[in-house]
Amino acid sequence: MKGVLITFEGSEGSGKSTQARLLLQYLKARGKDVMFIREPGGVKISEVIRKVLLDVHNDIMTKECETLLYMAARSQLVYEVIAPALKAGRIVISDRFLDSTVAYQGYGNGVDIKFIKQLGRFVTDGIKPDLTFIMDLSTVTGLSRTGKNKDRIEQRAASYHQRVRKGYLAIARQEPNRVKVIDARGSRMEIQEKIRGFVDKGFKI
Repeated sequence: MKGVLITFEGSEGSGKSTQARLLLQYLKARGKDVMFIREPGGVKISEVIRKVLLDVHNDIMTKECETLLYMAARSQLVYEVIAPALKAGRIVISDRFLDSTVAYQGYGNGVDIKFIKQLGRFVTDGIKPDLTFIMDLSTVTGLSRTGKNKDRIEQRAASYHQRVRKGYLAIARQEPNRVKVIDARGSRMEIQEKIRGFVDKGFKI
């Protein structure tokens, strides 16, 4: 792979999507060949799966079904977009990737993490992010930012979201070279400056 994959992770309301788009604007302004994608979604099949996953009416969905649906959406996105873009030498910024499944379905729902990682290698064809930012914010603050119309995942108990946050921090401890934890309590541009610093230093952009 000649390109660069940068992923943004974090609990609900952490501001990861905003920061991912700000980095996209920054790199575009510097003339870089960069694109933005989101998970689950990004391509037709994966967007259909996204609707199923986030629909509040699907309240009887099992944790196993949920895990496999996230993986299926990811597989299609990798095949149609991520792998070709990296082979073409592009910078890909992704709003979530495999770490989300480890945190939400593994640490959050209790699905076997070793299994998630094994299946993850299969659906991503071995593609791993070059750099990952975890936007860290207290569970209470994050959930307060999600608004009234919460999706199926956002509606879960605070204890679930606390496990997700702890899961993300565990991932960061396991892979400190790849994963950077960013305090999400500052202003948008204060946070963005920290992110740009890591990107500029890591890839000499």
